[in-house]
Amino acid sequence: MTDAPSLQQILSAVEAYAAERHPAPAFDPARPSVPVSGRVFGPEEVVSAVRASLDFWLTAGPETAAFERALARYTGHRQALMVNSGSSANLAAVSALTSPRLGDRRLRPGDEVITVAAGFPTTVNPIIQNGLVPVFVDVTLPSYNLDASQLEAARSERTRAVVIAHTLGNPFDLDAVADFCARHGLFLVEDCCDALGATWDGRHVGTFGDLATLSFYPAHQITTGEGGAVLTNRPALGKLVESFRDWGRDCWCAPGCEDTCGKRFGQQFGTLPEGYDHKYVYSHVGYNLKATDMQAAIGAAQLDRMDDFLRTRRENHAYLRAALAPYEDVLILPEEDPRARASWFGFTVTVRPEAPYTRRALVDHLDGQGIATRPVFAGNLTRQPAYRDVAHRVVGGLETTDLIMNGALWVGCYPGLTRAHLDHVVGTFERWHARHGVRAAA
Repeated sequence: MTDAPSLQQILSAVEAYAAERHPAPAFDPARPSVPVSGRVFGPEEVVSAVRASLDFWLTAGPETAAFERALARYTGHRQALMVNSGSSANLAAVSALTSPRLGDRRLRPGDEVITVAAGFPTTVNPIIQNGLVPVFVDVTLPSYNLDASQLEAARSERTRAVVIAHTLGNPFDLDAVADFCARHGLFLVEDCCDALGATWDGRHVGTFGDLATLSFYPAHQITTGEGGAVLTNRPALGKLVESFRDWGRDCWCAPGCEDTCGKRFGQQFGTLPEGYDHKYVYSHVGYNLKATDMQAAIGAAQLDRMDDFLRTRRENHAYLRAALAPYEDVLILPEEDPRARASWFGFTVTVRPEAPYTRRALVDHLDGQGIATRPVFAGNLTRQPAYRDVAHRVVGGLETTDLIMNGALWVGCYPGLTRAHLDHVVGTFERWHARHGVRAAA
C-alpha cells in the first residue's frame, strides 16, 4: 500500500493542471469572438476551490467567514454577508427593512420605494415580493443613472425607501440621493452588483446607504460562479439580513455552533413553550440564501486580483471611448461624474434618433463580426410583460428610459479582452460608419 499524497502535492499538481487546462484565450482574427463578459481566473482560483472541497465543508463555513471579512475590509464596511446570488442579496436587503424589529421605520405592504425603470429586474423584484410599490423615475444620459431632479416629485406620504443601482458600474449621484434620503428619513439600498470597486469622492459605493448589495456572477468584477453579498455598516441591519438569509431564524449561532448566547433553552418567544430551542425559533419569514465554502474560497482568490481587474476595466473603457469619440454626432457615449471613479461593467452607446441607422441594424452587424452585445438590461421595466399587472407609480414620461430601450447597447470591456479584441471592435465601428457615410469628427 502506497502512502497517500500530501495536501501540498495534490495542490501543486492541481496548479500545474489548471495552468495547462485553462490558458487565457487569444484573439483569433480568422474567427473573431469578442464576448461582453466572462470569467478571468488563474490557477490560484482552481487551487482554492480544490483545497476547500477537500475540507468537504459543503455549506458556509470558515472559508465563507474569511471571505466576508476580506470583502468588508476592501469595501469599507463593518459587515459583509455572503449569499448565493446578487438577486438574493437584493431580496435579503429589502426584506430586512420589513422586519418588525425596526418598529415604526419598518417597510409595510403598500409603502412606496423609489427606483428606476431603466434597470435590471431583480433590483425591483424584492420591492414587489414584499408587497411594496415601486415608484419609477427616469434616468439621464450620458450617465444612464437616476435623474436626481425627479426625486422630490417622486416622494409621497407613503415613500419609505430608495433602492437603485449604479448602472453598469457608473456611480449615481450619491450626494443628491443620500441627502434626499437623510432629509426625509428614508432607507437607502445601493445595488452595487455591477459596481464593486467604484468610488464616489474617494469612498467606495455601498458605504453611503443603509445596505448595499453585490453579485459575483461570472459577468461581474469578481466571480464565485453563483454568489453575492449584502454589505452594511449597521450591525442591527446586518443581524436582520442574516436572519432572512438563514431561514428566518432568530438565533445567531454559526452552523455547527450551539448556545453562543448561553440562553438556548431559557427564553420565551411568542406562544411557543417556555425554553423552546432557540436554534429553532424563527423571527422572520426567511429563506436559505447561503453560498458554499468552495465559492467563498474562489471569491477570496478573485478579490486579490480586484485592483488589477479594476484598472484593466477602466483602461479598456477609456480606449473604446477615445476611439469612438469621433462618432458622437450619431452615438451617445458614456461619461462618469467628476466625483466618481467608475468600475465599468461594460461600454455603452446609444444610437441617436437622427442617426442614419438603427440600434437593431448595428447590433446585427456587430454580431456578424463576432462582437457580442447586450441591451441596457430590461430597457424599460414598465413595458416588460412580467410587470403588466404589478401595482406601481411612474413619475413623468420616462422619455430617456425609452430612448435607452430603443437605442442603447453595450459591448465588453472586461479584463479578459486584449488590445486585439478592442481593435477589432473599433475597426468594426469605423467600417460601419464609413458604409453609412458618417465621417469621423476631427
